[in-house]
Amino acid sequence: MWELISTIDFSPLFLSMKTGILATIFTFFLGTGAARGVMKLNHRTKSIVDGILTLPLVLPPTVAGFFLLLIFSLRRPFGAFLWENYHVKMVQTWSGCVMAAFVIAFPLMYRNARAAFEQVDVTMIYAGRTLGLSERKIFWKIIVPMAAPGLASGIVLSFSRAIGEYGATTMLAGNILGKTRTMPVAIASEVSAGNWEIAGFWVLVIVTISFIMVVFINLVSGKSNQDVSGW
Repeated sequence: MWELISTIDFSPLFLSMKTGILATIFTFFLGTGAARGVMKLNHRTKSIVDGILTLPLVLPPTVAGFFLLLIFSLRRPFGAFLWENYHVKMVQTWSGCVMAAFVIAFPLMYRNARAAFEQVDVTMIYAGRTLGLSERKIFWKIIVPMAAPGLASGIVLSFSRAIGEYGATTMLAGNILGKTRTMPVAIASEVSAGNWEIAGFWVLVIVTISFIMVVFINLVSGKSNQDVSGW
C-alpha cells in the first residue's frame, strides 16, 4: 500500500478540493439569492424560472458540458469576448473545472435553500417587520438562522457533487495532469490505462469524503429535528 501511495501524483486531490470549495462558495451565494428571488415571483413565472435553474440537475452532465463548451469556446462570441477583453479562458483550464462543478452543483444548493426558506415561520417575518426591521435584516437575522439546517445540507451536497463532477468537466476543461485532472477524471484515466490499483485508491478517497459528507448531513438534520420536537 505504501509503495502504491508513493507512486501517486496527488494533484487530482488538491485540484478537486480547490474546485469543490470555490464552486461551493459560488453556489451558496448565487443559489441562496436565486431561491429567495424565485419565491417572490408569481406562480407561472416561478415554474418556468425554477425549471431553468433545476435543469442541470436532470440533464446528463455531458449535455451540460456541451452547452458550456458552446458558450465558452474561443470560437464562440462570448468565449472570444472574455478572452480578448479580460483574458479569461474556460476551455482546458482550471477555471473550466470550477465553472463545470458550479453549474452541476448549483441546483442542489438552490433546491435546498428554497425548501428551507419555504419552511420558515412567516409569523416571525411579520414580527420583524412590525419591529421596523429592514428586509435585509429580516433575511439575515431571521430567515437565514431559521433555515440554517437546510442551507447547511445544501452546502454539503453541493460540495460533494462538485468534487465528484466528471462529465461536464471533461467536456469543458479536459484531462490535463496537474491542471484540470480532478479525482473523477483521474479514475477514468487510470482505468483506461489499466492502472486499477491507482484508480481504486482514488475511488476510496472519494467514497471516504462522500461518506463523511453524508454523516454530516445526518447529524445536521438530526439536530434540527431534535430542536423542533424538543426532545
